[in-house]
Amino acid sequence: MTPSTNRRHLLKLASAAASTLWLPRSAWSQARFSGNPFALGVASGSPTHDSLVLWTRLVQTGLFGSSTLGTAPLTVRWEIADDEGFTRIVQSGQAQALAELAHSVHVEVAGLAPDHWYFYRFMAGDAVSPMGRTRTFPAPQAPASRLRLAYASCQRWEHGYFSAWRHLRDDQPDVVLFLGDYIYEYPGAPNAVRQPTGGWVLTLDDYRARYALHRSEPELQAMHAACPWLVTWDDHEVQNDYAGLTPGNSGPPVADFAARRAAAYQAFYEHMPLRASVLTQALAGLASGAEMRIYGQIPFGRLATLYLLDDRHYRDPQVCNRNGRFGSGMVDPERCPSWDDPQRTLLGAVQEQWLDRAFEQAAGGATWNVVGQQTLFGRRDFRPGPGVTLWNDGWDGYEAARGRLTDSLQRHRLANPVLLGGDVHENWVGHVKADYARPDSAALGVEFCGTSITSRAAAADNFAALLAENPHFVFADNTRKGYGLVDFTPKHLTTTLRVVDDVTRRDTRIETLARFTVQAGRPVIEAA
Repeated sequence: MTPSTNRRHLLKLASAAASTLWLPRSAWSQARFSGNPFALGVASGSPTHDSLVLWTRLVQTGLFGSSTLGTAPLTVRWEIADDEGFTRIVQSGQAQALAELAHSVHVEVAGLAPDHWYFYRFMAGDAVSPMGRTRTFPAPQAPASRLRLAYASCQRWEHGYFSAWRHLRDDQPDVVLFLGDYIYEYPGAPNAVRQPTGGWVLTLDDYRARYALHRSEPELQAMHAACPWLVTWDDHEVQNDYAGLTPGNSGPPVADFAARRAAAYQAFYEHMPLRASVLTQALAGLASGAEMRIYGQIPFGRLATLYLLDDRHYRDPQVCNRNGRFGSGMVDPERCPSWDDPQRTLLGAVQEQWLDRAFEQAAGGATWNVVGQQTLFGRRDFRPGPGVTLWNDGWDGYEAARGRLTDSLQRHRLANPVLLGGDVHENWVGHVKADYARPDSAALGVEFCGTSITSRAAAADNFAALLAENPHFVFADNTRKGYGLVDFTPKHLTTTLRVVDDVTRRDTRIETLARFTVQAGRPVIEAA
């Protein structure tokens, strides 16, 4: 087969595997398992008011870590019920776990009741998976009194334990919004708490193994099983600081970066509760750079609309790095002529246009418009006093693109914008400004950029001075790890920054670092 034929074949397989199939038992391959095939747990995601995705992946590890499941499709049965005892089963069916997709299963269940909690499980042979709990969202025009949304990002294995997820499970969110860096491609780290297996992550097998390593964590499994997730990616799902089809700056070079990215994207799909449509958007195959679309919007009744963006797949390369090297760097905009080039984009022209239309159509809609994207949105000037020094990998490196987004917020008078981000491994809380170069410009919305689950922050000698240099931010912290919780009601939101004591301990405790409120119709952050 040619590469494009291979890819079309894979897309057909993904679509078939996502279907609810009803075939005679004799038509399926029945496996015998020497151990628990559900060792990576279960998950749900991509929720709407009447549908969602149920996920699992079958694994059986042999000598030297190799799979013993073979190449034939395997039968997986699934059930979704109203009760934990599965006495009131709402739907059930069978699906295929395909070797071509690492024996992952993505069941797209439709026809569910809106605004409803369910329980689900999988069965293969005599094995039964752990039970998962999930929910649908309220119908688009239905009233909704409350949404508890958790946002999190950046879980580097070698930097610590995933204990934050255990505490988040106790906080009982309705949905988790994961904003990127689910895995890291590194072979290890100085002063590591623990070392990942497998060395540098470069091939499809490498990416699959690194996801499996993360999915083996009991705290992460439990959080996936507790509620649905919405997921996007950042750079480390492929390579540090990559931009579109331009490589990043970590690890050994590869001869074909497009092939590496395609392998990384396929592994991401295999391990996330995503719909097959994210793959069928592709035109000529991931290996040739075609789209894997993970951005979109989801209404939560009339209370909120959630927009999930992708700022890696379509972006232009970073500019003005020393010696023209790949990746990120610090930039003086006055010495970087291409910094504010209006042709440069972070989201890509098509995604920008889609987002602008979505904002236009949001007039008179939900109370809150919540934009989940990878990184810090507001300007962060690292140079005290006169002059400006910016980091060029985030929105600060794409000034014209940021301006187009803030112009869209103003032009469509988007109600109550809330931007959520990650990437920087620090908590930043601030106002979204019409013009970050003018401190007195209008506040258009609010921003909560979250810390990491474990990943360390860059050293900062005088963090208080950095905060003072950027007065549109009202709070920042570069020391603590954890997640954020946002409680939305029709009248206000409350954001709680939850942080653990010590990521190097599995038994670490949790506490509230800070809490903020924002009243609907008034983009002003107040301490709670």
